[in-house]
Amino acid sequence: MYIDLPEKRYYGIGEVAKAFGVNTSLIRFWEKEFDALKPKKNAKGNRKFTPEDIKNLKFIYHLVKERGFTLEGAKIHLKEQKKESLSNFEIISKLENIKSQLSKIKSQL
Repeated sequence: MYIDLPEKRYYGIGEVAKAFGVNTSLIRFWEKEFDALKPKKNAKGNRKFTPEDIKNLKFIYHLVKERGFTLEGAKIHLKEQKKESLSNFEIISKLENIKSQLSKIKSQL
């Protein structure tokens, strides 16, 4: 899945939810369920997601929504095979990003 977010230090929960095409309540729920998601909160309690949080959120989204894992299955998968699976997922994500950029270039020609 290709997520179109600008390069920033922090992302608000609204823009993260919009980029993933889900509700903000699902992002908050996943934050409670998965230890890998630790967004920073300001004095008002607004969540600010770092690029690392976005990377973890992409992986969780991939496991739960695209591969059909249950939440418990995704938690176990994250704990047991995090490094190997995450590196494979990052490679696939980069290739999908390149593919979408090439498609844009092709349509412009």
